Amino acid sequence: MPTPSPLHQRLATHLAQREAEGTRRRLTLPATGLVDFSSNDYLGLSRHPAVQRAMQQAVEASAGSTGSRLLTGNSAAAEELEIQLARFHQAEAALLFNSGYAANMGFFAAVPRRGDTILYDEASHASVKDGIRSSFATAWSFRHNDLADLERKLVRATGAVFVAVEALYSMDGDMAPLPELTALCQARGLYLVVDEAHTNGLYGPRGEGLVVELGLQEEVFARVLTFGKALGSQGAAVVGPAILRDYLLNFSRPFIYTTALPPLTIAGLIAAYQVLPTFAAERQQLFALSDYLKATLNAVPGLRVPAESHIIHPVFFTDSFTPAHVRQLAGTAHQHGFDVRPIVSPTVPVGTERLRLIVHAYNTQAEIDGLAEVLTQAVAART
Repeated sequence: MPTPSPLHQRLATHLAQREAEGTRRRLTLPATGLVDFSSNDYLGLSRHPAVQRAMQQAVEASAGSTGSRLLTGNSAAAEELEIQLARFHQAEAALLFNSGYAANMGFFAAVPRRGDTILYDEASHASVKDGIRSSFATAWSFRHNDLADLERKLVRATGAVFVAVEALYSMDGDMAPLPELTALCQARGLYLVVDEAHTNGLYGPRGEGLVVELGLQEEVFARVLTFGKALGSQGAAVVGPAILRDYLLNFSRPFIYTTALPPLTIAGLIAAYQVLPTFAAERQQLFALSDYLKATLNAVPGLRVPAESHIIHPVFFTDSFTPAHVRQLAGTAHQHGFDVRPIVSPTVPVGTERLRLIVHAYNTQAEIDGLAEVLTQAVAART
């Protein structure tokens, strides 16, 4: 057997360090037969008959898009969807991307230019931070949801100033103070960019998102709307002014150099957006279950769920739990029939390891009670 090269040795050392810390990642197959407290399919649209039927019909015509949108991958259906998205989300225009990650990368690497400034919430998604790293603009983070810190950072800002936040943060489940942020941005001439990955489909009269629910669509420069959560599909769109769409189409590398979404995905999204306005009862059920889960788990000794969390609930521990302990607790929940996932560093800072529970419209109070009983026993046995 050949001697491992220095590069092989370096890779193995880093993996061994992760293993020792209990933070090494591995792929696992989706669990079957478990109660879902983990997926992003908030409304169950991935299984909706109308969505599945539309996708099946589309794949009969063509399985692939054959190229990028600027070459052979464009279609009347893709343009129809973009018009539908702009109208639904009350924006001038929309441009499709293959994922929320690609949309954030594509926006922040292309729109802010040298001499501009990006101020981003420190809890922003990795895709925002990676897009910022690809930009020639100057960038600083500000403390999470701290407008005073944002204003302090503004003193050094130059050029066009972009403020990047998430409507609902994916790890802590708390919301950005959008009314206060939009007021500040309007007063100071800043460009607010809101990632609505976890609010698209859930908030607003018909599921248009939190920005529309708050009536702030005219004050927000751009929104990133992903389809892998409440829409039960894949892909994303940037919505905003028509000139922004045209600019991204010309300068956003993740859009220009990526094979377009396949026809079956486009067809599924068109169907999902037609169904979405009829899901008012499901959204209310989701919100009620979210409140119930938070109250129920906060009654479990040793657990703490932040009062400000919505839909996504981080479950912290009053005693010290190592990453390995958190993984073991999630494993115990799996053994009892609940799909619960641990979140450990480096995804979250060391010392903030947690279980991350996601509530769905198809969950029940009985399922939440059952999970609470399992966690009660598991935490008691650990302490």
